[in-house]
Amino acid sequence: MGIKAALPKYEIYFYNTVLCLAVFWASSWIFQVSSSSVNRKIFKTSVTPGWYYFGRRMDTADFEWMMWFSTFRDHILFALSGHVLFAKICSMLAPQHRSLVHMVYGFLAVWTSMGWTYVTLILSHCILLYSISLVKIRWLCFVTGLCTLATFKCEPFVSWQEGFVRGDFELRHVLFYGGCGFTIMRCISFALENCEKKEGNYNILELLKYNFYLPFFYFGPIMTFDKFYLQANRTDLNRKEGELWNINLQALVCVGVILVVDVLFHFMYILTIPNDLKLLKHVSDWAVVGLAYFNLLYDWVKAAVMFGVINTVSKLDYLDPPKPPKCITMLYVFAETHFDRGINDWLCKYVYDYLGGKHNNVVEELVATLCTFGVTILWLGPCQVVLIWAFFNCFGLNFELWLAQFFSMEPFVSIEAAMSEAASRRVRAVFNTFNFWTIVLYNILALNSLDFAKLVVKRLLLKGFPITTILVLFVTYCLIQVIKERERRQALIDDPDPIPPAPPQTMTATVTTSTPASDQPVVDPSKEKAE
Repeated sequence: MGIKAALPKYEIYFYNTVLCLAVFWASSWIFQVSSSSVNRKIFKTSVTPGWYYFGRRMDTADFEWMMWFSTFRDHILFALSGHVLFAKICSMLAPQHRSLVHMVYGFLAVWTSMGWTYVTLILSHCILLYSISLVKIRWLCFVTGLCTLATFKCEPFVSWQEGFVRGDFELRHVLFYGGCGFTIMRCISFALENCEKKEGNYNILELLKYNFYLPFFYFGPIMTFDKFYLQANRTDLNRKEGELWNINLQALVCVGVILVVDVLFHFMYILTIPNDLKLLKHVSDWAVVGLAYFNLLYDWVKAAVMFGVINTVSKLDYLDPPKPPKCITMLYVFAETHFDRGINDWLCKYVYDYLGGKHNNVVEELVATLCTFGVTILWLGPCQVVLIWAFFNCFGLNFELWLAQFFSMEPFVSIEAAMSEAASRRVRAVFNTFNFWTIVLYNILALNSLDFAKLVVKRLLLKGFPITTILVLFVTYCLIQVIKERERRQALIDDPDPIPPAPPQTMTATVTTSTPASDQPVVDPSKEKAE
C-alpha cells in the first residue's frame, strides 16, 4: 500500500467526528473528577491558588513547567534577552566574530549563575575529551565520553562533583545536571566529528564556542557539532524572504500555547490525579484512559514549547536548530517515537544508524537498538522505571522489524496485492491501533509511574473488557486513519503525482454517408481550391 492511498471523504468526516466526540467525552470526565476532588488531602500540595479571574485552583505538579513559565520566568527571560541583544549588536558590528561573542556571553552567564568552580569543572571535562579526540580513535572517544557521563549518574562521583558548586540558588541542582549532561554529549559529538576530519584537528576554541552557546547550554536541544560548526561560521547573514516573520509568528504561537496550557490547568488536574491511586479506583474508565493520553500529549506540548522558545532565540542567531518532537497524536510506529529530537538525532547519527546500517537485517537492528537504548539509559540515569521503559521500547522497535520481515513473505504479499489500496490502508490501520496503545503504555512508565501504568492496563484490558476495550480501540482506529489522511495530503504536497501526458492529436477524418461512388457528384478541383 502506498502512502497516497485515499479513502472516501464521508469516511474521513466520520472518523474526525468520532475522534472529536471521544476527546470531548473523556475531557468532561476529567473535568468532573478535578472539580469534585479539589479538597482532597493529596491535592493540597500540588493544586494551589491560580489566576484570580477564574476563581479556581491550578495544577502545579510539574516543576519543570512552573520553573520555566512561572517561578524563574524572569531569570530565564533576562538571560535570553541579554544574549539576543549582544548577538544583534555583534552581528551588526563584527559578524565574523559573532560565534566568539556568543561564547563569551555564555561563559559569563554560566559563571554568574553557578560560580567559578562549576565553570572549572565544565572546562576540565572539555579539555579531557578534547585531548582524547586528538588521538582520532573513534571507539576510545566514545568510551571515554560515556565513562565521563557515568560520573554524573553514579555515586560517589555525583556527590563529589556536585560539592564543587556552592550557593543557595534554588535552581542550582537542576542547572548542575543539565549543564554537565549536555556538555558531555556535546563533547562526544565534537570528538567523533574530529575523528572524521581527514586533515588536521579542530581547534579547542571551536569546542568552547560549541559548548558555551547559552540557549543550548543548560536545557538543550543538542545540535551535532558538524551542523553547528557550519551554521555558526557562515558568512552570509541574509535572511530568506518571510523568515523573520516566521520567527515572530513562532514566538507568538509559543506565548499562546503557554496561556492555553495555564488556563487548562485550572480546569483539568491531569498531572495531580494520576498520583492519587485511591481516587483513580473510583473514576470511570474513560477518565483513566483520557488521563493516560493527555499526560503524553501534555509532555509533548511542554517539550515543543520549551524547545520552541530556545529555537526562536537560536534562529535569530542564524542557526537551524533541531525541530520540536513529533506530536504523540501523530505517532503509531516505534521508529518515530521520541520526545527530544536533538537527542534522537544524536543517537541516530552516532549509534543507531552507524551500527544498524540500512535497518533491514534483524541481527544488526537488534545490536543497534540495544546499544542505542544502553546509551539512553545512561543519559536518563539508571533506575527501575528507566530500565523497564527501555526494555519495552527496545522490544517494540525490534518487533516492528520482525513483523515487517514476516509480512513481506508469501502469501501475505499476494494477499495485499489483491486488495484495493483503500482496503489495505484499513487493514494496516487495525494493526497500527494496537501499536499506538503499546507506545502510550510504554511511555507512561517514564512520565508517570509504574503503578499508574498498571492501573491503565487493568482498566483497558481486564476490568473494562469488552466494552471499554472495543470502544477505545475503535476510537484509536479512527485516530490512526486521521493521521494517515494527514500524511497522505502531506505526501501529495511534497511529491505530487505526475500529470499524465496529453493524448496524441490525430487527424479527424471526414465522415461521409455510405453512398455508391457513382452517385456522388463530381467536384471541380478549381472550385474546391477556391472554397
